[in-house]
Amino acid sequence: MPALVVSAALVLTACTAATDASPEARAQAAAPFSSEVTSRLDDVLAEAKTLSGSSGAIAGVWAPWAGTWVASPGSVSRTTPGALTPEMRFRIGTNTTALTCTVLLRLVEEGRVRLEDPVSDYVPRVVGLDKITLGQLCRNTSGLADHASLMAPQIMANPSRKWSTREVIASGTGAPRVALPGGTWSASDTGVVLLGLALQQATRRDWPWLYRHYVFEPLGMTNTSLPSPGELAIPGPSPRGYAAALDPVGRARCGSVLDVTQLSPSVGGVAAGAVSNLDDLKIWAQALAAGTLLSKTSTDAQWAPVLPGAGALSWHQHGLGVERFGPLLGQSGEIPGFISAAMADPVSGLTVVVSFNNSTSGRGFAEAVARRLAAVAGAAPASGEVPAPQLNLPWTENQVAGEIRAVAVCGSQQPD
Repeated sequence: MPALVVSAALVLTACTAATDASPEARAQAAAPFSSEVTSRLDDVLAEAKTLSGSSGAIAGVWAPWAGTWVASPGSVSRTTPGALTPEMRFRIGTNTTALTCTVLLRLVEEGRVRLEDPVSDYVPRVVGLDKITLGQLCRNTSGLADHASLMAPQIMANPSRKWSTREVIASGTGAPRVALPGGTWSASDTGVVLLGLALQQATRRDWPWLYRHYVFEPLGMTNTSLPSPGELAIPGPSPRGYAAALDPVGRARCGSVLDVTQLSPSVGGVAAGAVSNLDDLKIWAQALAAGTLLSKTSTDAQWAPVLPGAGALSWHQHGLGVERFGPLLGQSGEIPGFISAAMADPVSGLTVVVSFNNSTSGRGFAEAVARRLAAVAGAAPASGEVPAPQLNLPWTENQVAGEIRAVAVCGSQQPD
């Protein structure tokens, strides 16, 4: 049997084993939560929608022992009527990074690349990449600056501008390094975009194909895609996207909210440019947490904790393009117009997905809301034969409620 076929067979066997090993992550209670729990979840989302300045929110919580909750309060727009629905698509921002880094690990399993490969082997024309590896780009330990924060005022001023990949990379690589390669974690969308360019060179495939082949088709994610740089509108029914205007140094002007729905995905690329919907992100969060697409070796590599930066909480760890929030595994996302979070516990099956159509408060806001929803659902009693688990969340609902209010950049200051 040719080597490539053997490799593919081994990967398929590994993926099947990972799926069969975690049935809890896929089993869901068919009935809704009790009225009391549903009311609490509704209240949490309604408050968060107001604090974020969003016209609407989309969220879902699935707990095998207690129930299911899906909600989409609000409207698609700040200025015109139109109900938001759970099926609508939205930009998932930096949740895209976890997709990209999973593709990297699939390519490692096939022997196409190695995590230790120097980036310069694949993109020799980009200067200043000495000692930076493919794995470091996904772990955010490359030391490269983050173009997304550096370019934020320019992007907000002209969201429909199509940026070339070289321009985006140059913005990050041309700025002072934040650390030496292989050091502590520091977010860098520039590094992930650079990884995308390197893997295109290694495979001679574009990213829509790589995502479909390695992630979307195996998982049945039919509502997730990476729009082209010139595709400014979100494909299919979707809410508008908003954000507060920024001053020249990137501070929010809370009295001025911009409609940034027409946005070139080139600002995020394979770090932040994908679109999806609630159902697909539920599938993705559960598969990511369970290691469904990867061998055990690759799953262990994906979740191996990175050396944290200063002030990091012990229960919040970063891995290879992913985040661990206590027992919940997943990622949070941000791009102008939208913030989101998707996370799941591979043991209990608890899964939370949330999205808001105002990005002013950043990805940390969406992540905190997801953790608060998890705290409410995690305390729900068993409604059937499946016993309630001991989640041991390292936060209480009251604690995270305070976090949400603290990180709401403009809160209720944003005009209607």
